Amino acid sequence: MKKFAMAALGGTLAGVVATTQIAGPLLAQDSARSSNVYEQLDLFGDIFERIRAQYVEEVDPGELIEAAIDGMLTSLDPHSSYLSPDDAAQMRVQTRGEFGGLGIEVTQEEGFVKVVSPIDGTPADEAGVEAGDFITHVDGESVLGLSLDEAVTMMRGPVGSEIIITLVREGEPEPFDVSIIRDTIKLTAVRTRTEGDTVVLRVTTFNDQTYTNLQSGLEEQIAEAGGIDEINGIVIDLRNNPGGLLTQAIRVSDAFLEKGEIVSTRGREIQDGERFNATAGDLAQGKPIVVLINGGSASASEIVAGALQDHRRAIVVGTKSFGKGSVQTVMPLRSDGAMRLTTARYYTPSGRSIQSLGVSPDIVVEQPRRSLADEEEDESTNRPSRSEADLRGSLNNDSLSEDEIKQIEADRAKAEAAAALREEDYQLAYAIDILKGLSAIGTSNR
Repeated sequence: MKKFAMAALGGTLAGVVATTQIAGPLLAQDSARSSNVYEQLDLFGDIFERIRAQYVEEVDPGELIEAAIDGMLTSLDPHSSYLSPDDAAQMRVQTRGEFGGLGIEVTQEEGFVKVVSPIDGTPADEAGVEAGDFITHVDGESVLGLSLDEAVTMMRGPVGSEIIITLVREGEPEPFDVSIIRDTIKLTAVRTRTEGDTVVLRVTTFNDQTYTNLQSGLEEQIAEAGGIDEINGIVIDLRNNPGGLLTQAIRVSDAFLEKGEIVSTRGREIQDGERFNATAGDLAQGKPIVVLINGGSASASEIVAGALQDHRRAIVVGTKSFGKGSVQTVMPLRSDGAMRLTTARYYTPSGRSIQSLGVSPDIVVEQPRRSLADEEEDESTNRPSRSEADLRGSLNNDSLSEDEIKQIEADRAKAEAAAALREEDYQLAYAIDILKGLSAIGTSNR
């Protein structure tokens, strides 16, 4: 609250200085503006009273006021809104990493509800909902014309209950229904694993747990590999990550940067701007990094990708990100409600805004869509092949020691695992191949 008080004080002082210079015209303008505002408020009061007295059914005055407040906020941009006491409580729970629902992040685009991304391992993800899908109906009722909060309310319900959403997807000729069973969504902010010699950090959201999960998971994988020298690099997978807390995006970026700006925010007033800089220390200890993004990577994800890209600390691979370059501040209101208001735009270290443009990858890699025909073709072409070693009476290779043979077999197993990963997740396999190439170059130069 102190920050907003200081901003208001600065505006008042500026007004005093300007008034002493050209007091007459400005005072007249201010008076006219105030008069117009009061007239509009009187109009609002008249309409409110007529609705309450003459609407065909009795209405709750409190609900009318909340609807008016929400309408005022949602008219500003897709991310500003009023949060009722229940919505505000749920939002606080979500930032802690556990809540009930479907497991999708949505926004509104030209009146339609659009999926920013499904969250890994949630009912929506398992049901096949994809980033970029448009939700047109919920249980047969159209969501067109509803506010985003109203549409989200329609999708809420008891854990264990069924919901049917109708989706429109690019490339599909007709809308189709998807049945989802609501569940308690427990977010694991970061999941870590090792693929070959590469550590993969799958960051699904930016909540209170993200940096702690990332740090402990990375340290654990490095220890299991036998030390930092035993890995060739790190993949930070931000695909379908809808964002979250700005503070966590800054901490994750800082984890891999030694110095320099991470992100800056610029509000309506110059004094509202902030700049966040990295502190010394790199969890990756200089190892190369590849960041994976796609159209479902938004907000905090784009801050991390943009910061590491601008500092040339990472190669960004995948497809263009979502393009949400604004910062929302949640302000508590009376009766335990809250107001989510867009208060600033953010800029990457090079000074670029990604609003509506997104982060462009250094290397564009599409994730191929697999069809039934592709799978049938794979079954016919991937039959076991025969080699010289399979022929009866073939000669043994007597030029290699047992250790050398074991090493060749281990390398072959890694290559086969990489091939399997390429079929399962082409973008991730591509990222790992980049790190293999960088590692090979580094080894040959030593």
